[in-house]
Amino acid sequence: MPPAQSPSPAPSTSAGPEDHAAAPPRSGELFGHPRGLAVLFGTEMWERFSYYGMRALLVLYMVKYLSEPGRAEQVLGWTALRGALEVLVGPLGVQAFASWVYGFYTGLVYLTPLLGGLLADRLLGQRRTVVLGAALMAVGHFMMAFETLLFPALLTLILGNGAFKPNIVTQVGGLYDEGDPRRDRAYSIFYVGINVGAFLAPLVCGTLGETAGWHWGFGAAGVGMLLGLG
Repeated sequence: MPPAQSPSPAPSTSAGPEDHAAAPPRSGELFGHPRGLAVLFGTEMWERFSYYGMRALLVLYMVKYLSEPGRAEQVLGWTALRGALEVLVGPLGVQAFASWVYGFYTGLVYLTPLLGGLLADRLLGQRRTVVLGAALMAVGHFMMAFETLLFPALLTLILGNGAFKPNIVTQVGGLYDEGDPRRDRAYSIFYVGINVGAFLAPLVCGTLGETAGWHWGFGAAGVGMLLGLG
């Protein structure tokens, strides 16, 4: 009779040191979401604060302040841009010219993210492009404090927004695995930050601009963008 064979040991379910090395522990979470979402929430909130804060002041600043005798002539490009527009659409009053500038600014803000996305995909990557965009916008807001630099400041803000906007939104989705049901909720939380920033901006920047001085309002927008960059 052949000797009885002892049963083979059951496979071990405990992972060895090499298994732990292959599967790093999950990163920390905050309220059921990756901590990175809180960072992106705060960054976007302060960016929207700066954007809507400056936008709330732009037309009023041009109509009430820069249109005074002797000021408009000191703004770089004011005469050339107004002359070019009047060739196309006829004579422009101060209010109409300010509205054209506002329209060009907001239109280009929504066009340049195409370039920012290409820049991130082909050259810099998302994080570096976001940092570049935030830095440009912070510089642009502080440039707005000098009336002679109005149009260079607006151009700097447009380029900064183009680099910033498409890439921070994409990073929200990148925090989650494909098919993770939390991704939809994450975007809802992210857009709450947009609305909070947009709500506070006119109250803070608008009040400072009307009471303390236009440059204080633009400076507050710049401080908001620095907080977002930080």
